[in-house]
Amino acid sequence: MKPSAQGRVSRVSGPLVEVTGLSGVSMSEIVELGEHGLTGEVVAIRGEVSTVQAYEYTGGLAPGDKAGGRGEPLSAVLGPHLLGGVFDGLLRPLAGAGSWLTAEQSRAAADGRVFEFTPELRNGDLASPGACLGTVANPGRVNYRVLVPPQNSGEVGQMRGAGQVMGNEVIATVGEMAVRLATSWPVRMPRPYRERLEGGVPLRTGQRAVDALFPVVLGGTAAVPGGFGTGKTVLLQQITKWCDADVIVYVGCGERGNELADMLSELAELTDPRTGGLLAQRTVVIANTSNMPMMAREASIYSAAAVAEHFRDMGLAVVVVADSTSRWAEALREFASRNGELPAEEGYPASLSSALAAFYERSGQVITTGGAEGSITIIGAVSPAGGDMTEPVTTYTQRFVRSMWALDRDLAYARHYPAISWAGSFSRDAGTIGSWHARNGDPGWADRRARISALLAEADRVGVLAELMGITALPPRERVTMLAGRLIREAVLQQSALSSADAYCDQPRSAALATAVLAVADRCLELADSGVSPAAIEDLDFSPILRAKEEAGTPEQVQARQDDLLTRLAALKEPE
Repeated sequence: MKPSAQGRVSRVSGPLVEVTGLSGVSMSEIVELGEHGLTGEVVAIRGEVSTVQAYEYTGGLAPGDKAGGRGEPLSAVLGPHLLGGVFDGLLRPLAGAGSWLTAEQSRAAADGRVFEFTPELRNGDLASPGACLGTVANPGRVNYRVLVPPQNSGEVGQMRGAGQVMGNEVIATVGEMAVRLATSWPVRMPRPYRERLEGGVPLRTGQRAVDALFPVVLGGTAAVPGGFGTGKTVLLQQITKWCDADVIVYVGCGERGNELADMLSELAELTDPRTGGLLAQRTVVIANTSNMPMMAREASIYSAAAVAEHFRDMGLAVVVVADSTSRWAEALREFASRNGELPAEEGYPASLSSALAAFYERSGQVITTGGAEGSITIIGAVSPAGGDMTEPVTTYTQRFVRSMWALDRDLAYARHYPAISWAGSFSRDAGTIGSWHARNGDPGWADRRARISALLAEADRVGVLAELMGITALPPRERVTMLAGRLIREAVLQQSALSSADAYCDQPRSAALATAVLAVADRCLELADSGVSPAAIEDLDFSPILRAKEEAGTPEQVQARQDDLLTRLAALKEPE
């Protein structure tokens, strides 16, 4: 695109800047403002006046300062330098940057590093969109593939041989287009693919409350709404550390900087269970904390989606973790009010619903333009003010996601973590995932999930009666139902992120724990129905099964504890 003519700043209102004289400027075009070339994006054009949302702090910018369009939309530099990096909302590197970030830093990060390249095509080969020109070795063992850009095809020429290359170097020419190791892509434009697939493979997170009750598929979407102090960030960090994706894109969107700093320090030391290296080597962190420019926060989730699509096109499974979409929505609200837009519910712009839908729509399991199978799973935190689950961001998000893990304040205050409410959460893909488990060696998964959900719901119902009448006034079966609910909560659903033994739980051990607790609960209910005193059942020592999640490292060890407890239950004689 041809750069627009030079204009002048006429008005500055926080991140909103009005510019006159930009003839030929287009919507969504990037504009450089003032002496330092602050980055902004055209969001409205009214005659000679162009409205620009600035992505940087505008202190010092004044009417009369020069402004010029770049002739391109907001774009991200995509390349192998992303893996293991920490970037701001515009995908500019934060490591080693000063307090003032310049537009050239993102390109410098890609240009300045050296990578080991291995070609897969030769001169004269015909290459279609998405074809692999070669691969790049990286410490994270991610199969980084250099692809022919979308909508480009032709004969390969000037193919680089095997060896070291830098990000700004040309790898090959395809047709008449030079393909570099690091390429640029507009962040708001979804990358094309050949076909969208119906996902059915579960994303394994290692968190029992998720994997056993409210799973999400590869290529699916999930939301984590919860008030302050309910453990959203810790849960998302656990998923980031332990889920079985190939690449993690973590977006710290408006959250506290100390939390993100702690997460980065842990990530830098965490061993990747899949590769044996460091988990950070296959993670991309986009940090736009609460003290960083507000409008860069609005762009950060689009930058994350562009990065995820870049790796998806290589045939990889990518997870995007956005913490939190509420802070992103607040940035939209602030800019809309400065821009004079008519406010909708709670001051949010009327476009909030469609903006959320467009973000979650960039998830999915697809056949890429090159014929590979890749996926993007999006998990977004929602931070409703005062824990109000009826506010607009939470309400709209529920409409667009396939799974919701609602965090309960009472569970968090009772130190039950993760504080996922079994009453307020859901998974629309549970049936599909149950069928997948049945085809892959665990036909009892759906039945276990249904029985756990039923027991928890019944225990909650009986618990309300116990608060009114007292537990001793309940019939024997109802008393034992409350005991069964407690066993499920403490032995299966509770999981400590600080435990070296239980921070992660694989599927076989998760199934063994759930099966053991259900077997014990069923036997307790049978004894209560046969006339055994509820007090005698409650007085039994259930600690072996409660401690199994920490002490029993294999399904066989869990089974042994189950058998021992069932033997002791059998010693409770039925009355003659």
